[in-house]
Amino acid sequence: MAQFPFIGAAYAARSANFDAQVCVNLYPEVSGSGSSKSPAALIGTPGLTLFATLPTGGVQGLLRFSAALAVAVAGGVVYLVSSAGAVEQIGTIGSASGPVSMASNGTQVMLVTGPAGYVIDPAAKTITAISTDAFSGADRVDFVDGYFVFNQPGTGKFQITGLYNTAIDGLDFATAEGSPDLLVSLIVDHRELWLFGETSTEVFFDSGNSDFPFERIQGAFMEHGCAAAQSVAKLDNSVFWMGADDKGRGIVFRAQGYVPQRISTHALESAIESYGDISDAIAWTYQQEGHAFYVLTFPSAGRTWCFDAATSLWHERAWHDADGVQQRHRGACHMAFAGRNIVGDWESGRLYALDLDAYTDNGDAIHRVRAASHIAAPDYQLQFFRALQIDMETGVGLQDGQGADPQAMLQWSDDGGHTWSNEHWVSIGKAGQHKARARWRRLGRSRDRVFRVTITDPVKICLIGASVEVGAGGA
Repeated sequence: MAQFPFIGAAYAARSANFDAQVCVNLYPEVSGSGSSKSPAALIGTPGLTLFATLPTGGVQGLLRFSAALAVAVAGGVVYLVSSAGAVEQIGTIGSASGPVSMASNGTQVMLVTGPAGYVIDPAAKTITAISTDAFSGADRVDFVDGYFVFNQPGTGKFQITGLYNTAIDGLDFATAEGSPDLLVSLIVDHRELWLFGETSTEVFFDSGNSDFPFERIQGAFMEHGCAAAQSVAKLDNSVFWMGADDKGRGIVFRAQGYVPQRISTHALESAIESYGDISDAIAWTYQQEGHAFYVLTFPSAGRTWCFDAATSLWHERAWHDADGVQQRHRGACHMAFAGRNIVGDWESGRLYALDLDAYTDNGDAIHRVRAASHIAAPDYQLQFFRALQIDMETGVGLQDGQGADPQAMLQWSDDGGHTWSNEHWVSIGKAGQHKARARWRRLGRSRDRVFRVTITDPVKICLIGASVEVGAGGA
């Protein structure tokens, strides 16, 4: 049997005949030893274990306030959450239903919803609406050098509060003036303030000027703006966002210094273009076992994509409903809290921990799917596929229940990835059967074959490679 390229990232091109690779709820991990059995493997993405339940949902925002306390917003209600998962309601924010933005100065939290803003005092367990005429709403808020910084919706301006307080002076504002576009989003990274317009981005720093402390860094101007305010996030000592400019939109960037570097692929950009409205895209980031992930969700389209900074490769994260239809991942926002990566459910009030040792999404089956690259003879002659074997960790079955005899399901496409064969199931080994082989035989013939493997049992998954036994046919 000969090995073929089975391990890889998601790359479903505009034409499936060109490339039809799918990677759902699996992420590539490249060997760090140089002498592993395979240069890379596909690892199962973390499952979801319940951490806490908020009485209202879905979850609109999460913020770690201290080692023992976090702030959560769900269904327009503000809660304090302890490191043990205890929940206490402290107030409401009206009818706001979309994502909220929060930042902390160590003693207070500023929360903005777009049209409204609030100040939370976690110690006093109070929430107070910002009612001054100097505040006209904000979509994003962050904190730097003692100041809360936030945008002024519908303008190119950003404002600041007083030093280590929440007082707002109507004269404490500045404008991102490198381009006449409106300010869409902002974020603080390495004590620098990144201001994202519709078609441009510029970076300010705290100069200490007594009149207004923030000034633009000379040369830190980029002719790429932001297509979705909530797509801006920081990770791996850099800033990530989904871009837009006067030529178009839908490219995902990470900053290299003050230069936007394109990290999306043509296949991902084709998918983004097909979604229609992408202005509601949201992103959150987290790190787990050395992998740094930028998780980008498109709520209107019901899809979630994930970029791994450790490999620079993309895969999909997904939840499947009761009918088996793929939907976006359950996580709408994230915080690193209580020694875990906590995400908030976009539909319910549940808070989950991302757990690599959990193999369901809080009881729901996780569908792990890998469709590999095309297998075609150089001259497109017929090929007879006598056998296929997936090299993977076997013998991972549970003691009882679903997963006691876990299965892998194989399908193939002989028309370039447009339609698929019937399902063909094999066991991947009951508990302790580590010599079991995931092997299929008598797989027919084709001039161009794409293999697709799906596993839904709640067991550990590690795919290492694949081999195929092929016989040459006629023209």
